[in-house]
Order: sequence, then C-alpha cells, then structure tokens
Amino acid sequence: MDTIKDWFVSIVTRYYDAFITEDRYKYYLEGLSKTLEISLFAILIGVLIGITVAVVKVSVASVKGLKWIGTICNAYINLIRGTPVILQLLIIYNLIFTSRNTNEIVVAAICFGINSGAYVAEIVRAGIESIDKGQMEAGRSLGLNANKTMFYIIMPQAIKNILPALGNEFIVLIKETSVASMIAVTDLTKAAQYIGSRTWDILPPLIISAVFYLIIVLGLTKLLGLFERRMSQGDNN
Repeated sequence: MDTIKDWFVSIVTRYYDAFITEDRYKYYLEGLSKTLEISLFAILIGVLIGITVAVVKVSVASVKGLKWIGTICNAYINLIRGTPVILQLLIIYNLIFTSRNTNEIVVAAICFGINSGAYVAEIVRAGIESIDKGQMEAGRSLGLNANKTMFYIIMPQAIKNILPALGNEFIVLIKETSVASMIAVTDLTKAAQYIGSRTWDILPPLIISAVFYLIIVLGLTKLLGLFERRMSQGDNN
C-alpha cells in the first residue's frame, strides 16, 4: 500500500512541477496561443491557395493553349506532397527569410499554408469533379458566365461534399505545426521542451502538451460534426 501511495505522490509531484510550480502553466498558454495563431493563418492561406489551384486546374484542363498552367499546378502539388513539411519549413526559413528581424510565426504560417494548399487543392478538385457536368451547363443556360457558375453553383455543392476531408486536413495541419519549434517558435511543443529542461523530467511536460493538442483536435472534430449535421438538415428541408 505504501509503495502505491509513494508512486501516486511521485506522479502528482512531477506533474505539479511541470504545470504549476513557478507558474509554468503560462508557458503552455503562450505556446497554445502561438500554435493557434499559426494554425489559423496557415488554414486561411491553405484554403486560398487550394481553391485557386483547384479551380485553375479544372478550368484549364479542357483549354488546349492553357494546359501548361495545369502542368505548373501539378508540379506545385507533387513537390509539396512529395517532400517532408519539416524540410519545407527549414528551406523557406533559410532560403527566403534571411533577415535577422524575420518573424518566425509569419514564416511558419506561410510554410504550413503553402503545404496545406497542395492537399486542399486536390480535395477541392475532387469535390468539383464530383459535381455533375450538367450543373455547369445549367448555369450557363441561365445566363451566368463560367466564373459565376463556378462560384454560385458548383463550389457550394462541392464544399458540402468535401467538408469532412477538409476538416481532416485542418486537424492534420494543427498537429503538423508542432515542428515549428525547429525555427525557434515557442509553440506547445517548444514550451514542453523548455519546461522539461528546467525540471529535468521531460515526460510530464510532453504529456501535458499532448493533452492540449488532444483537446484542440477533439473540439474541432466536434465543431465540424455539428456543422455537417446542420448542413444535412438544410438539405433535408
């Protein structure tokens, strides 16, 4: 009984030191703030790039003189999807942003946005191509040009179809931001490493950071589930 009690006290003490002692919880909250900041801007950049690339690919696929644009889009997608995100982060940081005054959060957001854009592009492209081609013809018959037909008729239907896949991509993106610590961004992972270096006990800080990530992911999953159900109710009505 004493052995179990001592073990329990030891566990509580380790996690207390990793979270409460010297107000170390503030490091986690600061890291959480930077993680969410990077994720938000990366998602916005990724969606903008992804939708643009997907629409361009679909639009030029049947235009003989513009197929080279589709080739460029494919090259971007293959390059990004074929290389590790951590290497992309280091290359962008060391090759493009060479100034000492570089904001690491901006670098990370741009890198993860570019990375996510390649995956979003393929998701959106698949969503657009899943819509019956008659929808485009119907829009044109109503007097809408190709761009308006894509924006008002095709894209809303495509978004409904690809929402679960987009949600999964955003969840993956949030977890991928943990490698931002490689360029000295004090995110959740970096905060855990710092606290571990102070307590000489790295496991509790890492587990605490993992719990933060888990809460974020579960919360986002729940939110996406509610959004999907609302959209389904709208379709039924």
